[in-house]
Amino acid sequence: MTAAVFAPLRLRALPTAGEKKSCITMVHFCGLLTLRREPVPLKSISVSVNIYEFVAGVSATLNYENEEKVPLEAFFVFPMDEDSAVYSFEALVDGKKIVAELQDKMKARTNYEKAISQGHQAFLLEGDSSSRDVFSCNVGNLQPGSKAAVTLKYVQELPLETDGALRFVLPAVLNPRYQFSGSSKDSCLNVKTLIVPVEELPYTLSMVTTIDSQHGIEKVQSNCPLSPTEYLGEDKTSAQVSLAAGHKFDRDVELLIYYSEVHTPSVVLEMGMPNMKPGHLMGDPSAMVSFYPNIPEDQPSNTCGEFIFLMDRSGSMQSPMSSQDTSQLRIQAAKETLILLLKSLPIGCYFNIYGFGSSYEACFPESVKYTQQTMEEALGRVKLMQADLGGTEILAPLQNIYRGPSIPGHPLQLFVFTDGEVTDTFSVIKEVRINGQKHRCFSFGIGEGASTSLIKGIARASGGTSEFITGKDRMQSKALRTLKRSLQPVVEDVSLSWHLPPGLSAKMLSPEQTVIFRGQRLIIYAQMTGRMPAAETTGEVCLKYTLQGKTFEDKVTFPLQPKPDVNLTIHRLAAKSLLQTKDMGLRETPASDKKDALNLSLESGVISSFTAFIAINKELNKPVQGPLAHRDIPRPILLGASAPLKIKCKSDFPKALRYACPPSASQHRGALTCYEAKTFQVDDYSLCGLISHKDQHSPDFGENHLVQLIYHQNANGSWDLNEDLAKVLGMSLEEITAAHPAELVDSSGWATILAVIWLHSNGKDLKCEWELLERKAMAWMRAHAGSTMPSVVKAAITFLKSSVDPAIFAF
Repeated sequence: MTAAVFAPLRLRALPTAGEKKSCITMVHFCGLLTLRREPVPLKSISVSVNIYEFVAGVSATLNYENEEKVPLEAFFVFPMDEDSAVYSFEALVDGKKIVAELQDKMKARTNYEKAISQGHQAFLLEGDSSSRDVFSCNVGNLQPGSKAAVTLKYVQELPLETDGALRFVLPAVLNPRYQFSGSSKDSCLNVKTLIVPVEELPYTLSMVTTIDSQHGIEKVQSNCPLSPTEYLGEDKTSAQVSLAAGHKFDRDVELLIYYSEVHTPSVVLEMGMPNMKPGHLMGDPSAMVSFYPNIPEDQPSNTCGEFIFLMDRSGSMQSPMSSQDTSQLRIQAAKETLILLLKSLPIGCYFNIYGFGSSYEACFPESVKYTQQTMEEALGRVKLMQADLGGTEILAPLQNIYRGPSIPGHPLQLFVFTDGEVTDTFSVIKEVRINGQKHRCFSFGIGEGASTSLIKGIARASGGTSEFITGKDRMQSKALRTLKRSLQPVVEDVSLSWHLPPGLSAKMLSPEQTVIFRGQRLIIYAQMTGRMPAAETTGEVCLKYTLQGKTFEDKVTFPLQPKPDVNLTIHRLAAKSLLQTKDMGLRETPASDKKDALNLSLESGVISSFTAFIAINKELNKPVQGPLAHRDIPRPILLGASAPLKIKCKSDFPKALRYACPPSASQHRGALTCYEAKTFQVDDYSLCGLISHKDQHSPDFGENHLVQLIYHQNANGSWDLNEDLAKVLGMSLEEITAAHPAELVDSSGWATILAVIWLHSNGKDLKCEWELLERKAMAWMRAHAGSTMPSVVKAAITFLKSSVDPAIFAF
């Protein structure tokens, strides 16, 4: 599964009769040491990944050994991408294989409790009640000296990055999810655990990945050390890479796979279960259709919009973007991103900015027209923005935004930035879906461990797109690319048609596609019903859509010979796609969809909110002896700072903090040091030991001249000739003024041309971030300078001694 599987454990002896089991809190990573150094049963984790084209099949095995003298129950929580379809769970105990059965969740829980009370060995795997990307597993009644290997399997689609790379992530980071008063009582995120340095984790992780593509594999990159890529044939259609030994659990393991022709449309046809009757999802052949529409790039639509930026300002945003000490803080990256977005907005639109945490703040009482005055007021607030609003509660500001009046001719475009650490994920997605017809939501998950369930769920519910910003990714680049998408003309009349032999038809399983963005891949699932042709025959599927009155078509022809797959990969992914439209969580799913979701889950074998895997070893019949021995298992501490932060241990601190720094913590090497402090505040990241300074201000933009230049652009796209511009250009204002060709253009025109040339000379590697604001600047300049513009450009290039080609200004 993923380092997912690796996350927090709590160990305890089996419960006595009538005792209730409790869940463990979700924590950053997978801590497995106690302060008293009890042996930890998890010894190693091995992961096998098989990637074929743009689908990954993952098998993760956790190896346990009980070295204690009492029976144990091990409980662990792990993250997983919400698009993953978990379809298999089994255990190998002292040589005996036990395969789990997928059951109604309530029934599975009851059977687990019953088995444990009868002295049997039992295993339970279930999704969290509040999110689709968190799973928990109970390994019950692990006898002294006993060994158990628990294996789970899942399949998932691989998202496509803008540079053509397929992205596979093995989650290792599981951030604490903020608990608010309305949080679920039966969520596995409620018990708080101690923390230890990551270097002291007692288990190892190994991962081997095999990649196959008919188009050829160009290269494989990773954010973690890998073995050299080993090609398994001269045609480079198959390759294998391994995670280098000694991986630290301080980041997700990410692979970027580059194929030769990743944009080629394709259809994969998979044979159904041979022993199942036709007419059922798992009995009929399933098709996975992949399109990459070649939508032409166009100038932004004349139709403006209402742009609302909803920015996470919870305490966790004060942490670094990645585990590297030199990484930019999330809140600082967010501020720079907001400045870029504000400067890139089109004249005539409306906008607003919300910051949220335990409470929320709006820049304006309601969205305002984009003018120089409103932009300057917003920029002033952005510059002072801090990660100072406590926890992470996104539902209330969303509801406030949706209650606002619609602005005729200005469709609502909502941009959500968050590290995604919330427990009411299904409630948030439901709110977005209810309002999905009147807006599009573009979501951004910041840093490792962001909730894929929240980020992908709210985008899917509103026809938007989602992005994840980890490691060295720049939030600015991904946000500006998304803004360009939101400004593109609307694609309309999207339809999919099939041309198949008589007696054969395609039943759509994926939700109807209503929005297509440039640079977006579409994956569609269908169930093939009827009689498959005996002879070699082909079918055709055609994607049609209309853009600005023009009709476009993409066609792909494919052979009608389904291929067998023992794992039924396409069927499982099709079932997962269908479940995502019906399964909105244990409490949020409408009654009309609950039965369908349960039946679909049981038929396909793909776990859902209503099902759980249960495995029982009835050959083991050893009643528990002795009282319950309860122990909380800590997690690793990763503060992302060069030196450990210190916090005070005092009984009047909130409970959320007390557990993180017990009286004995200072006795443990590497633990937080207890001392008397006066300047720290408690925020939602106290749950993982990260305390932010209350009086610490985010650094200014310092020597980042690109951000400084962008900050001083006017709303209409121009710049003023002043000391701020001179500082960026590295010249005195007197020099710039003396070179000004006043007979050709006024001072603002001169300043604007100089600024644009500076961007092309000094920021060309980040052009994707300032392209929209440059476009706005040039539109202003053409209207302002008219026929003198070529002469002004020539004078500016000469003055700056720049090698920029004047042709970029397209006179």
